[in-house]
Amino acid sequence: MKKTKGLSTDTLFRLFNYVALITLAVTIIVPVAWVFFASIKQNAEFYENPWSLPDGVYIQNFVEAFVEAQMGEYLLNSVIVTALSLGILLVVALPAAYVLSRFRFRGSNVLNSVVKAGLFINVSYIAVPIFLMLLDWDSAIKMIIGDPFFLNNRFILAVIYASTALPFTIFLLSSYFQTLPSDFEEAASIDGAGYFRTMISVMFPMAKPSIIIVILFNFLLFWNEYILALTLMPGDNKTLPVGLLNLMAAERAAVNYGPMYAGMVIAMLPTIILYIIVQKRLTQGMTVGGLKG
Repeated sequence: MKKTKGLSTDTLFRLFNYVALITLAVTIIVPVAWVFFASIKQNAEFYENPWSLPDGVYIQNFVEAFVEAQMGEYLLNSVIVTALSLGILLVVALPAAYVLSRFRFRGSNVLNSVVKAGLFINVSYIAVPIFLMLLDWDSAIKMIIGDPFFLNNRFILAVIYASTALPFTIFLLSSYFQTLPSDFEEAASIDGAGYFRTMISVMFPMAKPSIIIVILFNFLLFWNEYILALTLMPGDNKTLPVGLLNLMAAERAAVNYGPMYAGMVIAMLPTIILYIIVQKRLTQGMTVGGLKG
């Protein structure tokens, strides 16, 4: 009898991977492309066939979103808060992660345990206590300077964002620093470099792939954060997610869909641009840790 040859296990596994990846890509690309096309449609086109391609480019949707819905102001607030948050986070997390991963001193185990415990704290659970604490501080400072300071303050929001992201960031950077060989530190010490100079000039450049992952991850976290921004910014300094949801509610009630999708594009575009810029380094950062072990 002749033995029939079937598909090998490797071929089936590869085929399954291709089908899964193509399906995942389609489920991501199609909705994003649809939002982009919808943002340049006139309102009448949504009633004819919402899945059809736009008849032309209707820029007025973006004008209405920027000017009338103040999305430009919300975008600027998000840029300021996100940039400040990333700056504060890196200034604090990089030295802390380096010291906790490369040195042993009295209390280092306790600090590492505290950092790991912070991974299990959900920001949603502490939003109200943070708000009440800042409200009390504002009540006290009003008696001194006459104006509130802690609420509706972009810098304070950035400090809180950075603080809530510290545990995961320190944990991730520490894990990477632990994989780096000590030969470079010893060579820098022989050349007369101190601990600070070695950290800045030798170890941080070597950790660049991991730092890029931290920047991208926390950028997405800060850029899309809604609960703290809604709770701690009750005034005019709203960030983009809060402004976007307000825009969506207003335009949906007015049955005016174009500006609503234009606002979504404004919120998505910086994230997509950043991912395109750091895509290559992001891939390197995800694989280099396993190569150095």
